Amino acid sequence: MNPSPNPAFDPDLDSFLQSAQRGQLEELCDWLRIPSISTLPQHKEDVERAADWLAQKMKSAGLQNVETVPTDGHPIVYGDWLNAGEGAPTVLIYGHYDVQPVDPLELWSSPPFEPSVRGDDLFARGASDDKGQLFAHVAAVEAVLATSGALPVNVKFLVEGEEEVGSQGLAEYLPSETEKLAADVCLISDTHILSPELPLIIYGLRGIWAGEISVRGPAHDLHSGMFGGAVHNPNQALSTLLAALHDRSGRVAVPGFYDDVQALTPSERTALAQVPYGDAELLQETGAPAAWGEEGYTVTERIGARPTLEINGMWGGFIDEGFKTVIPAEARAKVSCRLVPDQDSSAIGAMIERYLQQIAPQTVDVSVDTLQHAPATVVPLDVSEMQAAARAYHRVFGAEPVFSREGGSIPIATVVQESLGIPILFMGFGLPDDNLHAPNEKLHLPNFYRGIRVGIALMEELISS
Repeated sequence: MNPSPNPAFDPDLDSFLQSAQRGQLEELCDWLRIPSISTLPQHKEDVERAADWLAQKMKSAGLQNVETVPTDGHPIVYGDWLNAGEGAPTVLIYGHYDVQPVDPLELWSSPPFEPSVRGDDLFARGASDDKGQLFAHVAAVEAVLATSGALPVNVKFLVEGEEEVGSQGLAEYLPSETEKLAADVCLISDTHILSPELPLIIYGLRGIWAGEISVRGPAHDLHSGMFGGAVHNPNQALSTLLAALHDRSGRVAVPGFYDDVQALTPSERTALAQVPYGDAELLQETGAPAAWGEEGYTVTERIGARPTLEINGMWGGFIDEGFKTVIPAEARAKVSCRLVPDQDSSAIGAMIERYLQQIAPQTVDVSVDTLQHAPATVVPLDVSEMQAAARAYHRVFGAEPVFSREGGSIPIATVVQESLGIPILFMGFGLPDDNLHAPNEKLHLPNFYRGIRVGIALMEELISS
């Protein structure tokens, strides 16, 4: 389980890291036992307990000015160490301590809030997303301070409890505290690498638009025997409209959707081609019978560098057990778009609504409500901080990292870039099969311990950038 000692580290520090592993694991498990599910009101006190636990740990690790900042939702935890001296860079480390619900509970092999080590994996809700990955950086700071008394860089921690529910509190807090949070680079470990042997640097995240489509027909539900064939069924109309959102080649059919899409450069396509992930890996990971998507692009490009429109849920009428012969008054669908650079996330909802209203029959009314949106985030590959990140991974893993874009979204990353104007390093150490948001979430423990070392290596590499 233990990664082999890295000769690139100071011997005292390396010895400390080896001896501290058991205690680091026990502390992480203590934190994971707190069911900090941010979306469920009954867990509000648990979320606060998780914030308090982190604040106390940050203090004991040697961080200063630690505080829990109240918001209208769940608290933000802040702490810093700013004694690196004149000219030293400042790293803002972002993470979140809230977790997803655990449903369906019966699919868990062990209780989600009773951490279980099986082989080299730690199973618990939040193990990878994001308590384990964040805790590695707290442990990295603690290790350096314990062995040398000082960090090579200034460090600020900014940790929220609402990432899984939209980050509203942090989105309001961050722009109002730009002086306090000023830094040279932001580090986020909420992504994954390709394998325990092959690190991956995410240099871009897609943005998001999410909304709800409503199709309304009669004023109230109708008996299908009395009115079927004479009144347009909103379920049927919705299905037709949703089918029209894509053409047969997999492209989004909404007019204007691709107008502002930033084209991939030849050098980016070359870099993305180095990612060892294609149709075979996709089918093995998903269990899908065949790959699908926009023609002319590889799987890696379609996942991270091209925009999408997905139907996430649809309902209308009677869907409980048994049967009810009804024509519903309304049918709905939840839809989300993953967006790429230069697409205006605030304009997508109106674009989709305009298209659907144009093609909808006069027998129904159609509307689209926006639920959330955020633009894409991309960091140039040639910035010095990105190269420092690559060196840090190489020192610990002994392998050059590959670069890729991530298909998911971290909306707060955009707020960081817009408010602070600094590059973001997405340096995760989870694995693609960590079951994020699903039963049996896990963290590969060798990655956890390497993650601590990567955090230390990054601090050292940043001062030579």
